[in-house]
Amino acid sequence: MRVSSHSYLATVVSAALAIMLAATLACQTTQKAAFLPPSQANAPAITNASSARASSPPAPPQQKAAAPAPESQAKPQSPDADPVADLIARIEKEYQAGQDNYQAGHLEAAKQNFDNAFNLLLGSGFDLKSEDTGDDRLEKELDRLLDGVNGLELAALQQGDGFAEQKSEPAPIDEANELTPAVDQNVKAKAEAEIKSTHSDLPLMMTDQVAGFINYFSTRGRGTVERALARSGRYEDMIRRTLKEEGVPQDLIYLAQAESGFHPLAVSRAGARGMWQFMGSRAQGYGLERSWWIDDRQDPEKATRAAAHHLKDLYNQFGDWYLAMAAYNSGPGTVQSAVKRTGYADFWELYRRNVLPKETRNYVPIIVAVTIMAKNPSQYGLDSVIKDKPVPYDTVKIDYPIDLRLAAECVDATTDDLLDLNPSLLRMTTPKFADSRVADSRFSDKDNKFDLHLPAGTAEKFQSAVAAIPADKRVWWRYHKVQAGETLASIARTYHTTPKAIAEANDFPAADLKSGALPEPTPGSETRLIIPIAPGKQADTSTYARATTHYKVRKGDTLATVAANFGVSEKMLRSWNRLKGDSLAGRKTLYLHLPVAPRGETQAANRHANSRASSLKTASSKTPSKSGRSSGTPTARTPAAAAVVHHKVKQGETLYSIASSYNTTVQALKKDNRDLATLRPGMILIVHNPR
Repeated sequence: MRVSSHSYLATVVSAALAIMLAATLACQTTQKAAFLPPSQANAPAITNASSARASSPPAPPQQKAAAPAPESQAKPQSPDADPVADLIARIEKEYQAGQDNYQAGHLEAAKQNFDNAFNLLLGSGFDLKSEDTGDDRLEKELDRLLDGVNGLELAALQQGDGFAEQKSEPAPIDEANELTPAVDQNVKAKAEAEIKSTHSDLPLMMTDQVAGFINYFSTRGRGTVERALARSGRYEDMIRRTLKEEGVPQDLIYLAQAESGFHPLAVSRAGARGMWQFMGSRAQGYGLERSWWIDDRQDPEKATRAAAHHLKDLYNQFGDWYLAMAAYNSGPGTVQSAVKRTGYADFWELYRRNVLPKETRNYVPIIVAVTIMAKNPSQYGLDSVIKDKPVPYDTVKIDYPIDLRLAAECVDATTDDLLDLNPSLLRMTTPKFADSRVADSRFSDKDNKFDLHLPAGTAEKFQSAVAAIPADKRVWWRYHKVQAGETLASIARTYHTTPKAIAEANDFPAADLKSGALPEPTPGSETRLIIPIAPGKQADTSTYARATTHYKVRKGDTLATVAANFGVSEKMLRSWNRLKGDSLAGRKTLYLHLPVAPRGETQAANRHANSRASSLKTASSKTPSKSGRSSGTPTARTPAAAAVVHHKVKQGETLYSIASSYNTTVQALKKDNRDLATLRPGMILIVHNPR
């Protein structure tokens, strides 16, 4: 199973949030003093399972709640004993061990430490509601754990790679394997007649189980078959060519259809991954490499070659393709054991004797059913399915890390285009070979180079464009297409850099820098600028505070309105709260980080607020009271109380931060500005009665 810090964090934070909800914690923002990650948290490479076990210190066992001792045997506690303090000490010890393992690159051990820390707290039996006990130490400990673990994610995102992974797809084999479909005798009779005239280089056999799955895929599971057939067009030529080259039946292509629906990002519940659903340990044995950056199980060509090798080895072992497919699913040891127990090297006999796991017993009939249907599309109404066309691409070998967003800008493509062409990439950055001083033998090509796939015909364009970016800046820097009305200053604000830095990176004359003007494009062309961005600045989280806020969800709130009110992106709000969609149904509390404006803008905002406060104070001091003397507090009738401020929105500001600077509320701001939900730099907001 592939190691994923992101999926681990999702489980941990979701569990912790559930406890917070049960405890009905108040909406609050608390700056944490402990358990913050280091200023730079490098995302280490993940080695294979065996090497990880060899190099990582053993993780402490998961804590289990011990059964209470009988009262007569219970040991008397010291009058000075503090069980809460003792629990916190054990939690902190586990958390610190996790930090140490994380920094040492032992991700498996680190995640076990973090898991132990949360289990100790959440399984302690103590009530976390401080309002009932008057002791808020455990509530604060939960907040610190949340901040610390989530802080590692934030820090890693600032390194250019982060924990953000490609979205996986559920493997269709999981749903089908759980079924025991009913047999329709009419369907069975029809299929029996069809297979007599169906040419296949695999043996096709009709049984009640096969007929049951044909019935399922013709009805409730029809969409699964149609989507897989459509997607098969993209990979069919490559798969059939590879299977032929390796000397195995080409109709084994339907194993991939049944397993993954030809989706490179398919992941099963057991952790098998890719078009051919390799488990991690098996993939390693067939040359499919796995690291923090890539997973070759998701590479269609590499995984197909490995699957062909594996299936050929299994056939050589068992001498039967049905048994080879069964062993592909459950492992050769399981099948070999069943053969030895019964004396039968025949899948259907093993099926009848019920000596194989249920999943494996279903596995072969599913593949046979899919094969029969795919090879007889007109009989099953599948002839109308339009297959995707193969997507051609160029390949360039690179020995440096590059952010896919920059790579896409180099060839005028979208990031999604490059993700689609490079499904083995787990991050937004290609492998960081340049970070290693020695050759990294974990990669199959052994030359510390990554095969980057680009849209067909763009290889030279990429090489030319990327040459202008220093090799050690290709994770951070960007290209920007100049739009009408943009200036050096406005572009610099957008990317959190300076006009001078942009001018220097693009060799602008000093006069152009002074005027802020941009070079005029030649007719029929466009102006593209190199944007030098400081490490961490382009990541969305680089402008978010480490302090956490717990927001109590109110009636009528949506993901979009909450994100807009706090000035955070919907994507990050989903990530922090492990939301798969936009619904807040059932959520009582949201966990988030408030945005922080760049330092210069924060200082300007503070000067603006202080200036405004001074003017209000001056105005109020001149307001006569009923006694004829000036009063320090304006009344409802004073001009100061009725003042209207026009506030120009600055980069990084939010409704929340603006409301706080004027001592008003987000609701009041929205009401005064026509229920405004989204802020943009340069907007003018009306602020009534600032206090």
